[in-house]
Amino acid sequence: MIPRLAAALLCLSLWFAAATDYIPAFLDSEGRVFGLFKLDIYKDALHIASGAWAFCAAALSRRASLSFLRIFGTLYFLDGVMGCFTGSGFLDLSILTQGILNNPPLIKFFASLPHLWLGGIGIVAGWFGERLAGVKTP
Repeated sequence: MIPRLAAALLCLSLWFAAATDYIPAFLDSEGRVFGLFKLDIYKDALHIASGAWAFCAAALSRRASLSFLRIFGTLYFLDGVMGCFTGSGFLDLSILTQGILNNPPLIKFFASLPHLWLGGIGIVAGWFGERLAGVKTP
């Protein structure tokens, strides 16, 4: 139950992330989400596709959800770590298209926080969630 619920919640979070780019309340005067970063159609598509993957995994099975959480969690968390140091990530290929950004370290951290948070949830729920919840697995 824990993996499927976690995958479903990540699905909603990812779709929300894609939607923030189109909700004026989340954008500053320069079009940055939460005043930190700009999303584009490519990043929105990546969030929607990741959310669809999460949705399918949650709908299919516990095993599919565990696979999603472990793979997604690891990739997103590592992308967040990379963003903390470079300001760019590998999932959206921005490290190749924009290179290392000259943003202040605090901006790099806060801009990377969503991927660190979502990836961390995926890692914890995928690798340790059932054990932490006291669920005995076969």
